[in-house]
Amino acid sequence: MLKTLIPRLMLLLLALTPLAALAAPAAPLVEGTDYKVLAQPGTFAPAGGRIEVVEVFGYTCPHCAHFEPKLEAWAKKLPKDVRFTPVPAAFGGPWDSFARAYYAAEQVGVAQRSHAAMFKALHEDGSLPMQNIAPDELATFYQAYGVEPEKYIAALKSDAVEQKLAAARAFARRTQIPGTPSMIVNGKYLVTGDTFDDQLRIASALIARERAGKAR
Repeated sequence: MLKTLIPRLMLLLLALTPLAALAAPAAPLVEGTDYKVLAQPGTFAPAGGRIEVVEVFGYTCPHCAHFEPKLEAWAKKLPKDVRFTPVPAAFGGPWDSFARAYYAAEQVGVAQRSHAAMFKALHEDGSLPMQNIAPDELATFYQAYGVEPEKYIAALKSDAVEQKLAAARAFARRTQIPGTPSMIVNGKYLVTGDTFDDQLRIASALIARERAGKAR
């Protein structure tokens, strides 16, 4: 009887081990290791009571390109009380060119649909140049999303896009991001995880912290 009972107990313990691991509480966040508190807090844009999560990215940044699939999957699962906002980095030169490209795409309504494809065009296909990209080249790229080239180029050169670019530049400067990609939660915390998975885990925990704070 005892000989048959021991293997059964071992099988039961093995079956319960994954459940125990899932039930284990996540390690608490450590300021200075997992995140930094911003010296000048403030959201990028009014969030209407929602929790804002910003990713500062650059289309020419290879790290951003590698992060994008994970980030996209994570962002799709965010609850309705969270607003995810991509903000292009405007560090000058080609950074500004592609930041304008993003905001022009946003203005004509195709930024979300074309976002992943722009990374692919630059980092996998090589179908667009990283440096000195011309408005016509951008217009041809976005034409695949049903945008007339003249309409896209007009958006690219518009005052509205220039104003958005200035706002993005000011936000990156105020939050003192160390590079791209960078994530800022609710205008308060700069995520500083070592890996992409770390960044998403920390961002999720900070979202939960902000939600708990609002519920008090």
